[in-house]
Amino acid sequence: MALADTFARIVDSLPDDWTDLELDLRIDDEDRYIDAAVYMVTCNAQPYSQHDWHWRLLVAHRFGHAASVPAVSTALGLLDDAGITGELAVRQVRSGRVEVTQMWGRPQSVRDEFRRLRAQ
Repeated sequence: MALADTFARIVDSLPDDWTDLELDLRIDDEDRYIDAAVYMVTCNAQPYSQHDWHWRLLVAHRFGHAASVPAVSTALGLLDDAGITGELAVRQVRSGRVEVTQMWGRPQSVRDEFRRLRAQ
């Protein structure tokens, strides 16, 4: 199965309140590592070598310091288009976290407006 299709199936299987997803990616042909790295840089994949896994992909659902779902899907689609095959493994999924915004020093009207907008 193509990497982009596998990723889509993984994301579709997650509950709606997931916030962070960590995946490992291994490519089958290590001679094409540099070619694959060119595509993986578009989703800020972290290269590492742990038991033959080549990259760690950090994915954010609605907010966070990670790549978005469309960015990762596009990068994996580019790998598929280039004929680079591989395997994805889900390492960790976090859910139920909330956005934290610094409100120190802001007036109460700003805090109330922030809560009202986020509650919609």
